[in-house]
Amino acid sequence: MLILIHRIPKAEVLSNLKPLLTLSLTAEERTRTRHRFDLPNDQTLFFRLPRGIVLQDGDFLKAESGELIEILAKPESVLTVLADNSLTLLRVAYHLGNRHVPVEITSDYLHLKPDSVLAEMLIHLGVEIKEEIKPFQPEAGAYGHHH
Repeated sequence: MLILIHRIPKAEVLSNLKPLLTLSLTAEERTRTRHRFDLPNDQTLFFRLPRGIVLQDGDFLKAESGELIEILAKPESVLTVLADNSLTLLRVAYHLGNRHVPVEITSDYLHLKPDSVLAEMLIHLGVEIKEEIKPFQPEAGAYGHHH
């Protein structure tokens, strides 16, 4: 069993670091700081990370014994929100934030988890939505954690 205790943010990962393995996790799984993962090769990983850490695509985790694991953002079902202009996209982001919905924000689109009630609201706000399978990397929040 590998006990993972330390996060190395993607920005601090040196190009010569080679991970023992990569672990693809959903956005929700990347918020877990205490969790057991049983891998298909009968290996077990245990997260024992400081509370409040949100793992990002490309981060590394270091085990107590020194091994490194690379974290990847696992593709998952998302709604992609597209707007004709940036003001409309900002309005939509405001309304989603007002509902405390985890959202990935870019200058061209928003991503959120599929939700039929929110999809209907988005259509009424005049944006295009489509369901896709993509890595989901929502904003971590003003205080570095998810709601």
